[in-house]
Amino acid sequence: MMMMMNESMTTEMQTCMDACMECHKMCMETMTHCMSMSKGKQMDMNMMSMMGMMRDCAEMCMMCMNMMMSGSEFMGRTCMLCAEMCDRCAMACEQMSDDSKMMECAAACRKCAESCRSMQMMPA
Repeated sequence: MMMMMNESMTTEMQTCMDACMECHKMCMETMTHCMSMSKGKQMDMNMMSMMGMMRDCAEMCMMCMNMMMSGSEFMGRTCMLCAEMCDRCAMACEQMSDDSKMMECAAACRKCAESCRSMQMMPA
């Protein structure tokens, strides 16, 4: 059963969607930051893997928002997968603790993961 946007939008859902949007934005900005840090140099496998994690996290956040907006029956499971991916992305970013942009991304990922976990029990 599909719900129209805002028809049954709870405060928790809106908070989660906001966190997903911010996490998506931060992951995309941080990927750009990583590319600018390399300045034409060959990226090592660790950095390429980290950027792949950020890309995947950003995509999952977008999917999670879409599932919530449509009231999908898969919303809860999607939110749980999003939380797991956000946690992993945060851990990867925290490995570069001397870089403030990486730490901002990690914080956005942690906030999104926490918010997504709260959606697990929400009915679609």
